[in-house]
Amino acid sequence: MTRIGSVKTHPISVPRPEPVWTAHEESKAWSVILTEITTDDGLVGYGEIHGAPMPRICEWVARFGEIVRGMDALAHQAVWDKLFALTSPRPNLFEPGVIDGKDGLPPPVPRAERTAVMAAIAGIDIALWDLKGKAVGMPVWRLLGGANRPLFTYATGGYYRPGAPNSAYAEEMAQLVDHGYRAVKLKTGLGGIAADVERVGAVRAAIGATPELMLDMNAPYDLVDCIEFAHRVEPHRIFWLEEPLHWYLQPADF
Repeated sequence: MTRIGSVKTHPISVPRPEPVWTAHEESKAWSVILTEITTDDGLVGYGEIHGAPMPRICEWVARFGEIVRGMDALAHQAVWDKLFALTSPRPNLFEPGVIDGKDGLPPPVPRAERTAVMAAIAGIDIALWDLKGKAVGMPVWRLLGGANRPLFTYATGGYYRPGAPNSAYAEEMAQLVDHGYRAVKLKTGLGGIAADVERVGAVRAAIGATPELMLDMNAPYDLVDCIEFAHRVEPHRIFWLEEPLHWYLQPADF
């Protein structure tokens, strides 16, 4: 049996040439956490985690790594189930051998930590899938029952830069099209309706009528403003609006 030997993390952060903004927040770097699982027979699998705070996620990966050490590295579902169970109450928590951790498991993880916990579990799970594919000599898409077919991809750009004119974003998105992308996604939502409509128009004029244009809005509007914005950008043939509404709105609000 191929068993989990070690679980490591490699937090990576590459500074951007200059800070950029979404409608929500500033970004100063490209960041990712790579998870690395090595088996007792030398196989290595890698996963990745996008999330924050990175140090806390790495701590959870290390903690969970100790819990799953020695488990069957190809039994990814068993590993997932064991770790995910820690996010729920344990009815027998006060029994001898449980409350003191002698059963090898910690108490349920704090609810406030669930975001970091789920990110850590996911990074371990992805690495185990990578391991499984290497062990059987198959790509993961085939293990999942998928088909190897061409995938339509797009490029995302137009992150806000303080003081940058619309012409700068238009040039940036046009360069992506020149590189061969048939679809591009533009960051919007920070400038308000009128300014963002102008921004979208400048980009559409620069990339031409053929490429698909999507808008990544990061939840800036209520329903009324969203409808107004959608109507005003409609002439620019928008393929989709991503996250147009405030994050807290529910279907019942409409």
